[in-house]
Amino acid sequence: MRPKAKENVHVPSACNSPENAAAPSTAQQLVLVTHPFHPLFAQQLPCVGRRYNRYGERLLLQDRNGAVWSLPPGWTDVASPDPDVVMGHGQSLLRVSDFLELADLVSRLSGKSVRRPRSGM
Repeated sequence: MRPKAKENVHVPSACNSPENAAAPSTAQQLVLVTHPFHPLFAQQLPCVGRRYNRYGERLLLQDRNGAVWSLPPGWTDVASPDPDVVMGHGQSLLRVSDFLELADLVSRLSGKSVRRPRSGM
C-alpha cells in the first residue's frame, strides 16, 4: 500500500524578509568583487538583486555565463572599506580579527584551549 501524498504542505523559507520582492529597476549597478579569495575577485559584475535572510543582506551578482552568485556586501566595493585594510594600505590580506578567529579554530581542532585577553576587537 502506497503512503498517501501530503497536500498543501507549507515549507518555511530561509528568505522570509518582505524586502526579498524584486523591485523593478531600469539601471543595474555594477559591483566589484573585492574579496581576495573569491573566484570572482577583481571582476565587475551587474547586481541583479538584493536579498535578506537570517544572516543579513546578500547581493545577487550575475557573471558572464548568466550564473547568479550570492555574496555579502562586505566582499564587494558596495561596503565601506575595512579600517584594518585602510590602515595597512592594502598590504595585509588578513585582519587582526581574522587571526584571532583562526587561533580559536586551531585550538578547537587541537583540543587545547587558548586564553586571550578580553579586548574591544
